[in-house]
This record gives sequence, C-alpha cells and structure tokens, in this order.
Amino acid sequence: MTPRAMELQEAAQRIMEQKPLFILDVRNPSDFKEWKLEGKGFTYLNVPYFELLDGVEDIVDRLPADQEVLVVCAKEGSSVMVADMLVEQGRKAAYLKGGMKAWSEHLVPVKIGDLKGGGELYQFLRYGKGCLSYIVISGNEGIVVDASRITSLYIDFAAERGIQITHVIDTHLHADHISGGRRLAQETGASYWLPEEDAQEVTFAYHALTDGTVLPLGMQGTQVEAVYSPGHTIGSTSLIVDERYLFTGDILFIDSIGRPDLAGQARDWAQHLRSTLYERYQELAEALIVLPAHYMNVDELNEDGTVARSLGQLYRENHGLNVKDSDEFMSLVSQNLPPQPNSYEEIRQRNMGRLDAAPDREREMEIGPNRCAVRS
Repeated sequence: MTPRAMELQEAAQRIMEQKPLFILDVRNPSDFKEWKLEGKGFTYLNVPYFELLDGVEDIVDRLPADQEVLVVCAKEGSSVMVADMLVEQGRKAAYLKGGMKAWSEHLVPVKIGDLKGGGELYQFLRYGKGCLSYIVISGNEGIVVDASRITSLYIDFAAERGIQITHVIDTHLHADHISGGRRLAQETGASYWLPEEDAQEVTFAYHALTDGTVLPLGMQGTQVEAVYSPGHTIGSTSLIVDERYLFTGDILFIDSIGRPDLAGQARDWAQHLRSTLYERYQELAEALIVLPAHYMNVDELNEDGTVARSLGQLYRENHGLNVKDSDEFMSLVSQNLPPQPNSYEEIRQRNMGRLDAAPDREREMEIGPNRCAVRS
C-alpha cells in the first residue's frame, strides 16, 4: 500500500464541515507554531522531519490507530516520505498535496447570499492566509473586491457563470499579501479602483475610489457605494453593496479590529481608526452584514463556512468596538502589537508597482499567517 495524496479541496472541506483530522506536521517547531493548517476539529503532533530520518517507530504510539494521519510539510516531499514510513508500520496515512506552499495559495468560493435584483455574492476564502475576497454578480457583470494574486480562479469562476468582470476594487493598499487587483483588471479589461489617499506613490494608472463613489452593476439596479473609513491605512475605504452588505477591508474583523501601524504611523492613524469605528460605522444600519478582508482563526467561521456577522452583533461582541476610554483604545492599537506581516514593506512596494518580483519570490513574500489585526 502507498499513502494517498489529500487534495487541497478535501482539506478545505474538512475545515468547512468541521470534521476531525489528525495532522502530523513535520516542519520545524518555529514554523509550526507560527502557521499551520487549522480546523476546529483538528488535532496535531509536531515532530521535525530530521528526527524521523531513521524511522517513525518512536512516534507511532503517539498517533491514533483508528484514524487516518495527514502528514504535512512545507512543499510535499518530506511528508510523502514520512507517510510512506507510517504505511509500512501498518498505519493509514495521507500527505497534503503540494504542502503548505500550495495550501497558502488555495482559494475556496462560498456563496454568501442573493442580491435583491437577482444577483449573487460570493466570498473566496484563502485558508492558508486568512484572506477573504469577493465577487459581486448582477446580470452578466461582476465586481471583484480585494483579489488575491492567484487571479486565474476569479477568471475561471466568472467564465463558468458567463459573466464579465467589469470592475476590480482594492479597499486599501495591502501590506500582508500581494494584491491581484491590478493584474486581474489587466487580464479582464476591467476598471481598477484604489483609494486615492493610498495611491500617492503608485506607478500605475487607476480610478480613484473616493467617499460616495457609486458603481452600478448589471441591469437590476445593484449598486456598490464607497464609504471612506481610514485607520488601517489612511485611504481605507469600505463598500456598501445592495444596501445590505458592508465590506470593511482591514478596518473591522469578526473578533478584532485593524492595526494602524503598517506604514509607521500608528499614533496618527489610530485616531482615524477610532473615528471610523466609533463614529462613522455607528451611523450605519446595524443590520448590515460585515464582510472583512481577513479573519484571524477558524472560530470566526460560521457553520456554512462563511465569515460574516451583522454590524449590530459586532458592536455587542467585538471588544475593539467597546473600549470607551480613548487613551485605552490608543494604547490597544499602538502598543504591544503582534509581529508585523512577513516582508510587509516589500509587499507594500510590490502593490504600489515600485518593485518587481518573480512568481516564486511573490510566493515567498506571502508565506505565513495573517497579521493585520489587533486583538485584546
């Protein structure tokens, strides 16, 4: 017998359905601690590959005898070898196809809901980065919001549904992952939109996304309206879609709020962040469904696999929206912050068009967890 390759889609499905999975992660402990394949029903054992070169006999008793073991490594090769050794010991084993390298790029589309005029809204989950992107569909047109750099999936998704991507929007200048927005717009002939306050140093042409900008979509009267909401960046702009959904970018998450320090201006931008969260968002309808650009952990996933909550629920449950004292809030978002995203300055330069990078280098720049949030 030989171990089977677990496809990325199967791993994603287990996360969505909250199914149990035992993972033997053979990467170095520091890599495992920082970033791993996460699911609510997942159990882990981390043993570095170099400790298993002479065999797996010493760890077999630490593995479940009645459950398949998924072996995970960085690029697949080491996990195949360890899974082979487990099978030789009579255990049922699989390896993650493509390893964490491939997992970091995998996108899963999940339907959020229908629009009033007959359109649809889809959320794309990038489990390996905690990134969330979207396609709003109305008639035969679509708008993509906060696209990941793996643009082929959006193009294939649109082709399957017979729609034309007409607009591509970045809610802000991203610093934790490479935006696919401009590339996607070039590949589809769509208009590319970026908040003008974040675009002061970009080297390319764009359409300025400003407060009150309205983009009509399709023939059913669907509208995407921009709401200026600075704080994570000086240009951060939210979107209200169909008067029902609020795309918050990296300003507001399900269980946390955006960090204001990724351009070295934490104190100044923190003031904007508080104004957005405690004033501008307060003026919006509580029934709006918040759709962020990231999530921090799998506890934020709903039972249907989506990441979404009403704005009213977040004002009741999200600690970042309930810090009454201004000084306490400023301390929360400007001190004792988590480590900044890997290669974040290079990523910012790449997203401004000021740095070229080969595909392999882009992949390396993005490896690692989402670190756009502040959580108490």
